[in-house]
Amino acid sequence: MFTKQKPTTIPITEIEQSAFCRTDETLDVKPLAEEFSASVRWQGIPSEYLHMDGKELTARIRNARNLLGDRLTILGHHYQREEVIQFADVRGDSFKLAQYAASLPYAEFIVFCGVHFMAETADILSNANQKVILPNITAGCSMADMASTEDVIDCWNDLENILGQGGIVPITYMNSTADIKALCGRNNGIVCTSSNATKVMEWAFQKGERVLFLPDQHLGRNTALKLGIALEDMVVWNPFKNLGGNTEDSIKNAKIILWQGHCSVHTRFNVNQINKAREKYPDVNILVHPECTMDVVQAADYNGSTEYIIKTVTESPPGSKWGIGTEISLVSRLAKENPDKLIFCIDSVVCPCSTMYRIHPAYLLWVIEELINDNIINQVLVNDDTAEQSHIALERMLSIV
Repeated sequence: MFTKQKPTTIPITEIEQSAFCRTDETLDVKPLAEEFSASVRWQGIPSEYLHMDGKELTARIRNARNLLGDRLTILGHHYQREEVIQFADVRGDSFKLAQYAASLPYAEFIVFCGVHFMAETADILSNANQKVILPNITAGCSMADMASTEDVIDCWNDLENILGQGGIVPITYMNSTADIKALCGRNNGIVCTSSNATKVMEWAFQKGERVLFLPDQHLGRNTALKLGIALEDMVVWNPFKNLGGNTEDSIKNAKIILWQGHCSVHTRFNVNQINKAREKYPDVNILVHPECTMDVVQAADYNGSTEYIIKTVTESPPGSKWGIGTEISLVSRLAKENPDKLIFCIDSVVCPCSTMYRIHPAYLLWVIEELINDNIINQVLVNDDTAEQSHIALERMLSIV
């Protein structure tokens, strides 16, 4: 008995993605009250924080940090806005920050300036006596929301009915909920990031004939192609259709089953943008993230993780030109930090990740000032069983890179 077809649903985080897109202004911080005009969900916050300008917020955050001292560690994802990431003790992509969270034995509080799945991962990898805090609890991830626990369990049950137990190895991208990581842990699977997806997929094929790749179909497809797996050996699983829109035979014949998910930021990039960049700058280097669609990745000169993008641009010669396909906050920071190079986003619309952008410095100030008063706001807690199984999948990842 297979799962029946379901009504198609779109995560609200996907619907909200364009809320901060603009063409006529920079991404300089505004008082939170002004940013509340964006049509996204915001967490409630005491009114005293609503009208502070950037200068006041910066001064008060710095003071609160000093008062907390070594009790506090702030982790910042590269996609965070400048006014937030300036306070990060460590900056990184999801893989680097996961490694760092696993090596923090002393900090009492870990404030994660990122999105919810990252804070979950930090809670799983940190010590039991440490508290992980997300400044704005509405900072989710549309990609993670595209793979709900119920839908993935239905998919897994269908695949086991067709292929038998052990017939497929699950890989989940870091951009997924703790529940999905736990499913991988229970079923001899593993977690990956864009930094290590190739090595992880090679590991998975040493364990079995087929891979279920969750939740980003584009990273899965681009990684499989890099390993020489043909497109005809891949199928896409649509969670709203019977058997994901496939037949039993097509599933049995597939080497890769790709979950139908995507990154709302990276799927904005297209080949036409690349062509326009090359028309304007014939000697430009095009560098994109592997969450972009296959045609964009193949049209680019280079592709790789956030850390790869930073390293490649930073180590490039003065005078080089870089058209980049990734989140605008990072591209703007690279341009600022490398004034001897021409660095620009290939998408002319300024469109930050709407969930990362919800970590406004007012929220960061709020949660750390409350820590001074021994009041913990927005602690992210993963239940023991889910944490245990997720940890297994994460440790498999950390052990092979």
